[in-house]
Amino acid sequence: MSRTYSFRGDWRLDAPPDPVHAVLEDLEHYPSWWPQVRAVASLGPDDALVVCRSALPYELELHLHAVHREPRRLETTVSGDLEGSVRWLIEADGTGSRLLFEQEVVVRGRLLALASYVARPALVWNHDRMMASAIEGLRRQLPSAGR
Repeated sequence: MSRTYSFRGDWRLDAPPDPVHAVLEDLEHYPSWWPQVRAVASLGPDDALVVCRSALPYELELHLHAVHREPRRLETTVSGDLEGSVRWLIEADGTGSRLLFEQEVVVRGRLLALASYVARPALVWNHDRMMASAIEGLRRQLPSAGR
């Protein structure tokens, strides 16, 4: 079984693209609206250390490096327990936005790599729960387009 994971998400948000971009770009404040992001430490203007934990009893330590910060595209490389990339694409959709999420990663942590062979469905379920919580939190954090 592969230690490679590809995740995709496609969501509709009531807020226009600029506020969506602003919230997603402000990595240091993720813990205030995304409960599974436990801690973020800035390592410089383009780098951060992020600690995440979803439903399963393990934490991921990730080093994120900003690659793109365009108005409709945010992209980071990921290293640490996972290695790869994360991308948020933001499109105007009526008075709101369409948010596309893409993640391509390889499991690097020793115990997590072992788990990826044995418990892949549980790891995918865990990620899906984390992303569902992210979208709920993002919707609460963003102003509605109609306000």
